[in-house]
Amino acid sequence: MKLAMFDDGAGPQSGVVIGEQIAPTGIAGALADLIPQWSSVEARVKQAAETAPRVPLSRVKLLAPVARPGKVFAIGLNYADHIAESKMETPQTQVWFTKAVTSINGPFDPIQIAKDSAHTDYEVELVAVIGKRGRYISRAEAPSYVFGYCVGNDVTERMWQHRTPQWSLGKSFDTHAPIGPWITTGDEVGDPHDLGLRCFVNGEKRQDSNTKHLVFDIWDQIEHLSYAMTLEPGDLIFTGTPGGVGAAMDPRKFLNAGDVVRCEIDKLGAIEATLTSA
Repeated sequence: MKLAMFDDGAGPQSGVVIGEQIAPTGIAGALADLIPQWSSVEARVKQAAETAPRVPLSRVKLLAPVARPGKVFAIGLNYADHIAESKMETPQTQVWFTKAVTSINGPFDPIQIAKDSAHTDYEVELVAVIGKRGRYISRAEAPSYVFGYCVGNDVTERMWQHRTPQWSLGKSFDTHAPIGPWITTGDEVGDPHDLGLRCFVNGEKRQDSNTKHLVFDIWDQIEHLSYAMTLEPGDLIFTGTPGGVGAAMDPRKFLNAGDVVRCEIDKLGAIEATLTSA
């Protein structure tokens, strides 16, 4: 099932995406509110998908499927080609940083280049959405803790990222975590470790890989994170980006106002944004 937040002019509401149309669930509250009670509302949502009046996607505005997650964690250096282009060693342990919840952005909303910034970069990533609360989750248990997946862009201000060993500020600028266009539930995705993912800038393909090349796969990531903290419904995990980022190109190619960045992942759809100046 593909679940989205959208606005057709009457305010934000949740819906089920069917092809090029969306059917309102008719359930009050945000999609994030449905995730922890999914077992009790799933049947109603499926019924809405079959019986509710559908609206063309072209007539609605798609919003970030989780507007204010409790936590947003992202793993660094998790594809071999990205590690190589970064001229770093393959990590022996997982490298984590946070992105501020205020960096969340809609799937087609503009991405803002920060004031006086000339080093804004793109990073297409598979984003896992946690579906239930858990601590000390084993690798074997991890799949049952994922509600679904969406496309993400771990937009990064490189100068701020490398000013300190802690990357979080450079990763947390406003609008620098677009996600969407919807959440595809785990049962529909199947194996998340065999999904092609790509990023285009102004139509030029910059990144092209597959999640099978993750150094630490999603189950490893959940096990590792949950050792330190309780994962909760709606938490987001950015699972890593492949090679091809602008900072590693020769010459380097950072984003400029007017550029259009498109990130797409097999089975999950695509998000696209135009860069604007602060």
